[in-house]
Amino acid sequence: MTDLPGDLPGKSKAEDAVPEVAPIRGSRAQPGMLGLLLGHSSILFGAILLLAMVLIAVVGPQFTEDPRALNPIDRLQEPSSEHLFGTDFLGRDNLSRLVNGARVSLVVGIAVSAVAVIIGLAIGMISGYVRALDGIIMRVMDGLMAIPGILLAIALISLSGATLTTVVIAIMIPEIPRVVRLVRSVVLSVREEPYVEAAISIGTPMPLILLRHVLPNTVAPLIVQATYICASAMLTEAILGFLGAGIPPEIPSWGNIMAEGRTYFQLAPWIIFYPGIALALTVLAVNVLGDGLRDTLDPRIARKM
Repeated sequence: MTDLPGDLPGKSKAEDAVPEVAPIRGSRAQPGMLGLLLGHSSILFGAILLLAMVLIAVVGPQFTEDPRALNPIDRLQEPSSEHLFGTDFLGRDNLSRLVNGARVSLVVGIAVSAVAVIIGLAIGMISGYVRALDGIIMRVMDGLMAIPGILLAIALISLSGATLTTVVIAIMIPEIPRVVRLVRSVVLSVREEPYVEAAISIGTPMPLILLRHVLPNTVAPLIVQATYICASAMLTEAILGFLGAGIPPEIPSWGNIMAEGRTYFQLAPWIIFYPGIALALTVLAVNVLGDGLRDTLDPRIARKM
């Protein structure tokens, strides 16, 4: 081929049309979900702090004395090498009672959040997808939300006795309507999507539609909601214990430890101080973890705030 005027010698028009490709200097793989979560400072801080509390609750009682052991001679002892967190008015070791009380708070928080999410998810999916039942279910949920949670818990505990199961059920009932409203709002937006309508048009059974197309869209908001329910349940359990309507006094919990120590606050403030710090740190860890999960799983909310 003869070179035309203006063309570079030895270079054809076909070669001119091919763009030059820059050499690949190396590509970095996109981080996975686990790396994305661990890379968030709030999630990392909350997870480490919460894991430390869980380890203290699980392993701690094996290295402490019996929290119910009475020793009146050592009553109201200040923190020392023998009793790191001091003793209460009956001579019981505060560190041992604090560690064992962590078990109660964590069990209540995890159990309430897990059961409330499971029940609320089932009711919310039915309410949001089945239009005929939506009005009835939501009016029942509105009625439950109108009852103060603390008063409902006190009434249930007064009727059936103060046990760990009763406390979990009493705290769980007011949390279910919040999960139902959250799931229902997600289902109402998902059921109008084209892929859901296409599944309906080809005769896909409703349970399969809910499991395959609707349920995956509720996972992210439910994970975040579960963390807030866990923190709220631990605070509610502490309030009930402080009011004397929670776990029986022979079972140490952070709430009843502070309730027993308020009479001796001027003489032994450490009885209330240490359980209060432990409760605040645990609730802080759960809330920070929830905030980090919210920002990571739904970045749109983070940009709006």
